[in-house]
Amino acid sequence: MPYDDSVPPTRRARPLLLAAALAALCLTTITGCGGSPDTAEGKGANASASPSASTSASASAAPEASPTASLPQGPLTGRTVVIDPGHNPRNREHTKEINEQVDIGTGRKECDTTGTSTDDGYAEARFTLDVSHRLRELLQAQGARVLLTHDDDRPFGPCIDERARIGNEAKADAVVSVHADGSAVGNRGFHVILPAAVKGGGADTSKIVKSSADLGARIAGHFVRTTGSAPSNYIGGGTGLDTRDDLGGLNLSTVPKVFVECGNMRDPKDAALLTDARWRQKAAQGMADGIAAHLKG
Repeated sequence: MPYDDSVPPTRRARPLLLAAALAALCLTTITGCGGSPDTAEGKGANASASPSASTSASASAAPEASPTASLPQGPLTGRTVVIDPGHNPRNREHTKEINEQVDIGTGRKECDTTGTSTDDGYAEARFTLDVSHRLRELLQAQGARVLLTHDDDRPFGPCIDERARIGNEAKADAVVSVHADGSAVGNRGFHVILPAAVKGGGADTSKIVKSSADLGARIAGHFVRTTGSAPSNYIGGGTGLDTRDDLGGLNLSTVPKVFVECGNMRDPKDAALLTDARWRQKAAQGMADGIAAHLKG
């Protein structure tokens, strides 16, 4: 969600880019051809109503999951993927720190936010870590070098500018930021957020707009096929794709990057999926397949 709830996020559909992205989406499916105020970086500092009832997998001491030498050989050997688990389970204990403003190139925003949660208290930050662990394992099995921006090993954050910097410094072939939305009941489905063409301050997405659109479209196509979930019925006009220029994690990226909002935690039907470990595995598989399709060209 945008940090100022009174101002809706600027959305620039950019018809030619979106058409190209949709064409890529169709190519990734077998049968062919489908941000809200509470989405992505902008979920407010007090949005998570209660700590999660679940626990994440054990954290590593460093972002890189395992030594490159130990990775199996596979179709993604030699490729680097950065996974960015949205928010941090302990952000709610550090509201002062996460409310500090950071530069996103075209303005300033809070360092990070708490994210949302289901009505039963399953926190988005726990969801994103769980799915990110599953996604890491799937990509490593194909030979990819995988780094996480954090692994429940920090007291808060990292800040959104640092999240972008981790992907940039790793010279990642793809970066995926994993999220879940916090919209109104009845708003259902997933959507993938693509970077708009942004140039200002330290932000310049001109070199990654096209490649990010391809990455996002391929993830959207595979996500539909693998999870059975429909594209969002409230964002993206049924395409599952949304272009935004107000997210620091995208604005500051110099490598292909997208955000994936896997569903709406505030809708009971979507929440039932997001809290189901079997569905989370499908979500990770859909993202892994989309990433692999993008990297294979």
